[in-house]
Amino acid sequence: MSSSARFLLAPSPAGLLTPAAPTPSVVDPNSEVFKASTQSRRPPVVPSNPSDGEDPKKHRRVVSSHKGEKGEAGSPVHQSGEDMSKDAFSGSIAGSRRAGLKEDPRTTRVVFINDSGRSTADSVAGNKVRTSKYTFVTFLPRNLFEQFQRVAYIYFLIIVALNQIPALAVFGRTASIFPLAFVLIATALKDAYEDWARHRSDREENNRTSLVFDGVSFKPKKWKHIRVGEMVKVLANQIVAADMVLWATSEASGLAYVETMNLDGESNLKTRYAKQETATKNPEEEAVGGTLICELPNRNIYEFQAYLDLHGTHTPLGPNNIILRGCELKNTSWIIGVVVYAGKETKAMLNNSGAQSKRSRLERQMNRETMWLVIFLLVLCSVGGIGMGVWVQAHHDDLNTLPFYRKKDFDDGEDYRYYGVFGEAVVAFLSCVIVFQVMVPIALYISLELVRLWQSRFMTRDMEMYHGTSNSRFQCRALNINEDLGQVKYVFSDKTGTLTENKMEFHSASVFGYDYDNAQVTIDPVGTGEGMITHDDNAVVLGDQKWKPKVGAKVDPQLFRLLQGPADTAESKAAHEYMLVLAACNTVVPTRVQLAANGQITMKAASNDSGPGLSGFIEYQGESPDEQALVAAAASYGYVLLERNFDNILINVMGKPKRYQILGVHEFDSVRKRMSVIIRMPNGTIKLFVKGADNAVMDIVKTEDDEISESEVHTGLVDTTNQHLENYSRKGLRTLVIASRELDSKLFENWRYKYDIASTDLHNRVGLLRDTSQMVETSLTLLGATAIEDRLQDGVPDTIALLREAGIKVWVLTGDKQETAISIGYSCRLLTHDMHKLIVHESTKEGALETLVSMKAQYGITAQQDEFSMRNGGSTKSGNGDSSHGSSGSYNNMNGSFSSSGENPDKNNSRKQLALIIDGNSLVHALHTDVEQELFEVARACKVVICCRVAPLQKAAVVNLIKSKTGELTLAIGDGANDVSMIQMADVGVGLSGQEGRQAVMASDFSMGQFRFLKRLLLVHGHWNYQRLSYMILYNFYRNAVFVLMLFWFILYTAFSPQNAVTDWSLVFYSLIYTSIPTIVVATLDKNLSHRTLFKFPALYGAGQREEGYNQRLFWLTMLDTIWQSLVLFYVPYMSYRQSDVDLYGLGSIWTFGVVLLVNLHLAMDVQRWNWLAHASIWGSIVATFVVMLVLDSLAVEAFLPHMGTMKHIMGQVAFWLDLVLIIPIALLPRFCVIVMKQRFWPSDIQIAREGEIRGTLNFSRTERQPLAVELNKLPPA
Repeated sequence: MSSSARFLLAPSPAGLLTPAAPTPSVVDPNSEVFKASTQSRRPPVVPSNPSDGEDPKKHRRVVSSHKGEKGEAGSPVHQSGEDMSKDAFSGSIAGSRRAGLKEDPRTTRVVFINDSGRSTADSVAGNKVRTSKYTFVTFLPRNLFEQFQRVAYIYFLIIVALNQIPALAVFGRTASIFPLAFVLIATALKDAYEDWARHRSDREENNRTSLVFDGVSFKPKKWKHIRVGEMVKVLANQIVAADMVLWATSEASGLAYVETMNLDGESNLKTRYAKQETATKNPEEEAVGGTLICELPNRNIYEFQAYLDLHGTHTPLGPNNIILRGCELKNTSWIIGVVVYAGKETKAMLNNSGAQSKRSRLERQMNRETMWLVIFLLVLCSVGGIGMGVWVQAHHDDLNTLPFYRKKDFDDGEDYRYYGVFGEAVVAFLSCVIVFQVMVPIALYISLELVRLWQSRFMTRDMEMYHGTSNSRFQCRALNINEDLGQVKYVFSDKTGTLTENKMEFHSASVFGYDYDNAQVTIDPVGTGEGMITHDDNAVVLGDQKWKPKVGAKVDPQLFRLLQGPADTAESKAAHEYMLVLAACNTVVPTRVQLAANGQITMKAASNDSGPGLSGFIEYQGESPDEQALVAAAASYGYVLLERNFDNILINVMGKPKRYQILGVHEFDSVRKRMSVIIRMPNGTIKLFVKGADNAVMDIVKTEDDEISESEVHTGLVDTTNQHLENYSRKGLRTLVIASRELDSKLFENWRYKYDIASTDLHNRVGLLRDTSQMVETSLTLLGATAIEDRLQDGVPDTIALLREAGIKVWVLTGDKQETAISIGYSCRLLTHDMHKLIVHESTKEGALETLVSMKAQYGITAQQDEFSMRNGGSTKSGNGDSSHGSSGSYNNMNGSFSSSGENPDKNNSRKQLALIIDGNSLVHALHTDVEQELFEVARACKVVICCRVAPLQKAAVVNLIKSKTGELTLAIGDGANDVSMIQMADVGVGLSGQEGRQAVMASDFSMGQFRFLKRLLLVHGHWNYQRLSYMILYNFYRNAVFVLMLFWFILYTAFSPQNAVTDWSLVFYSLIYTSIPTIVVATLDKNLSHRTLFKFPALYGAGQREEGYNQRLFWLTMLDTIWQSLVLFYVPYMSYRQSDVDLYGLGSIWTFGVVLLVNLHLAMDVQRWNWLAHASIWGSIVATFVVMLVLDSLAVEAFLPHMGTMKHIMGQVAFWLDLVLIIPIALLPRFCVIVMKQRFWPSDIQIAREGEIRGTLNFSRTERQPLAVELNKLPPA
């Protein structure tokens, strides 16, 4: 935007706002429109900053549609009044000094402008940033520390250390190190690869360049070298390198437009401004200096307290005067700023809590069971050690003569390594620890990494989660929490850009009691000639210029023709005024976009300085998407907003340009819930235009009881409009009521007098302006209502419905204002009209506590109740996380039905469903340690929770509250940098690679293109991942435990010595070759249910939430089964060969092949979907074991001589094959019987659904989903 394109207010030398110099109009100077626009105008007088001690968020910058926090639509307050005198100005500046903001180095920072050396003298950070987890120096110690948080790794480290002792060495010292070293190195390489992406992003960020003033001119400088106090020049469409106070801009008014999507997730433009004291000072043209005293770095992105000291003159600075790192300059040629915070001290980095180390819940539970295995192992080894000590004591006199235990070496008379009774017991204990070390399966960790890798590949290549529009695939950025996707209980979602596309579309119009809801894409063109508008080409022709709104709206043919006709009826007059309100009562700034011949796009604010022949698109910029949609709709109906200046607007009304003078604006606020603007019409009359929430406007419209005629108000207009509003709400549309009023001169002058006084007050400006608005916002004439469809992303309502049916609670955490958050809640079907909304809007801790306590008392909420238990009278989860019979009581064996245990509503419930809506100010106090328990109890009892106007760290605090209080798994999803803290705090973080930068994606564990993919990610892939890995962990525990117990039973017959019947190579190959591949293949490819079934019955997801696949109960049952199978495995061959001539290694060959055969057939019995890879791995593993044992049996090498030929010898006996035939059915029979009994009499939901799949009784022909519960008792009899 060029400097001549001024359209708002220019700061005066006194720091107040005065009109910018008049600029030529695009309208013919001889026209009546131009004459009306050049009439005497009273320059507005406006405070530039808040007063002492007041919250600066309460003071809106009047020159722009700035908003103090994300999502709240502001409105320009263009005020009339006389200029303040110099004395008055001095007093206002003196009064605007921040209380407590003194030059105390403990609470403030002094920045010396253009002198970075003095500014950075006191430990001020540089501008280099780092978001990676590791550095070259810290990688090894930190990564090892994180890996050794796995209990098994510590265990194996101890085993390796013990094996280095000569007396205890069972395996070679080097060989004993290899397994642990291999696991540590493989995991470290994976972690290094993940962190390398963060390093690469940091390097790109730090090596960007910006123009920095070097004392003579602005020269490029890398971001990492920028220092506090330096002056930086940012050009259009460039990103700001550090937090800097705006010094000057290309606009004489000092205005600049920035896009903050990388910071707060909003894609709408924000306005910032430079102080008039500095706006004209270019460091390249004159020497500049001074000091800037500001607060110390903090995380609050919506606040900034500082003042500028220029030669003894103190100029206050507020949040409108600072541009934060990550913002992008838009529609402004250049800006110059002074860096106040750099690098890690910038607000963006302070809100980034850094990459977190996450471990899945399943892995944490696995650590718990690993501890039990270690205890079990110690018990076994203690038996061996104590037994050895007892045996040595009992045979003390015979130790020198025993053939297999000779104490003395008769050649030299020295004792062999004999340590006495106690010493021998200790040595036996430690030797048993080394021999039985496979009780804790180290191979499990490698298998986990491999399976997770394949799972991530499947998810990445899933075309159902590919977004073609943005060409974005699903990405797995953290491979160690895949299984957590199957146990999520809470989903915390951002709104803007996550649930919505941040695009609004005008849907319906209620005008003068008539509902125009037949919006169509095209209609027959109406009107011809210059300046006329048709729907297929609604361009506006002004002289030799032709402009067309870039974004249009669907129009209703009947309303369109009504507006094209003569305004000779009450209905047509109301329709024209209705559209005029839409075009005028807003904060939208028209921006003209031109495509040059070379393809370059230029953008500038629409004003009256355009040269001849210039044409292009008009793009509407505004902080409120609703206002943009309303202005676009007005343009489609023929009311095209062309230009907005500081005190007038230009609207093309049905082909005729008309200028309207703005006399004052009352901003929207959450108390009044409406916005109004006072306009001087071209004919000289003064009108008040109002739009706002229905309950805020309907209360101040005049009715038939007022002294008005039938021609002024349609009979029953209020009732009819209310009916239309109700219909719109049922459709989930966002509604506003439109009204107007004509003001007489006496009322107007009275209002303006009080308005001017309120506008110049620095202490209670908002309150006084609110009181002033009540003078005119009464007895309004109702014109109608609007209905806007918030452009949700495709599939959002269905996704939320599916998640809730799956027992997942969906919370929305947004920076938007309360009304917007509630509206989107209805749009995505998160809120329903039968819910009772509990709204918390308090400014003190005491008030928040009192409100929450009263809500608990009113609705009977207790600490033990949650939303489900309030409706069903019970808890959804037992204390240890286990579930009885697999489905936590959700299965009804009388009717064979199952349903979700978390979200399906109870139709017979007399208690109303609750929805909690709480804003950021209330959260500040509600998250206090004295209040957070009350907040938690109320929130958990609600079906829906919406947190609005929340800062990034508040989002993280809410997530942490649920994590710490419930212990449930949480998932956070967002697309903006303001969601990073929340994403990193949650157990699972999902970033959307949308339109709002890449910060959320870079900080996330998983990324995808659309919110709707979440249902497939959780209900399908999450379910599969959890079921597969939970089974694999249990199976690995079983596989190794049965092998160790088999070895343990043998030491009972070897004087408790750690003598092995199994060869050393078989000990190594058991977990490496014989049994590892089938485990990985089955855990990668097996699935209990198809994706169609999981989508049709979302309640099946509850199996993961209830931990049906892995819990302590299943672990101990598995261990009991393991004991039985190991006894069968040991004693069947032992009883067969105890009287034979088969030696030690011959018997060991039977045990080795028998255990491999047993565990593989055990796995085969549990496979639920066979494929060729499963067949190849299981049967191939058995064949491979047989072949390897034969090869080892044939090697004529010294190390293999003791057991050479034993396999061939024993294979020639019938007892060998008979034992194998007996071992399998006897060992597996108890397990088989338990499975049959359970599935027959106590089936889980998954088993019922799987039976339906196998029998083909699940009907997938219907596209609709079962909304509440599904009965599967109609399966045909077996």
